[in-house]
Amino acid sequence: MNRENVQQESTGIQDSEEGFWQGVKDCVPTLLGYLSIGFAAGVVEKTAGLNVIEIALISLLLYAGSAQFIVSGMLAASSSSMAIITTVLFVNLRHLLLSAALSPYFRHLSPLKNMLIGSLLTDETFGVAINETANKKRISEKWMHGLNLTAYLNWFAANMAGAFFGQWLTNPEKYGLDFALPAMFIGLLALAMASRNNLRLDIVVAISAVVIVVGVGMLLSGSMAVIAATVIAATIGMVMDKWK
Repeated sequence: MNRENVQQESTGIQDSEEGFWQGVKDCVPTLLGYLSIGFAAGVVEKTAGLNVIEIALISLLLYAGSAQFIVSGMLAASSSSMAIITTVLFVNLRHLLLSAALSPYFRHLSPLKNMLIGSLLTDETFGVAINETANKKRISEKWMHGLNLTAYLNWFAANMAGAFFGQWLTNPEKYGLDFALPAMFIGLLALAMASRNNLRLDIVVAISAVVIVVGVGMLLSGSMAVIAATVIAATIGMVMDKWK
């Protein structure tokens, strides 16, 4: 093993030992998004008829922005419990992909510790964590807990704020709060595309996703179309990236 490889491995080990508070600090840039989306979710949940305790439980136990918006809309439309559970299950299947992408960096941990980390993983914390994987063979458990717990508590606080002020905002659509979640993901997508500097691949994946959503949406439900587009377009992007 040459000197360069030894230095790289040594650097990777040192970087992986970042602590809890560093994870908290690295989560700070995402907090503004959590506050706005969480507040909007709380308002929408309140207008859907949920009380403060129910909003607290859904934000702590479900802890998924897109799913919480969907639940609120389906409750307002008097959908059945089974329909709500099934829809949330399909929408949240993407977390299997997120967890699978990060799992190689936590192989040094026990299955229980991996479950604790995965249970609080979100799209935003995944984005921060995947950037942390650059030139590293593993991610610090303490760092990941700092990242996840900061996001989790901030999300809960934002939901509670929305639940409290929601009693005065009877029409959240008037203020565009129902578009808060798509707006955040559009922003995250734009930032990710800018940082990747691989516009051709991103355009191909984006066009593929749109075509698949439209095509599958004509045959199946919208949620199934989104899942199919996510899996197939991501696979296309991965194959193109490996074979370029």
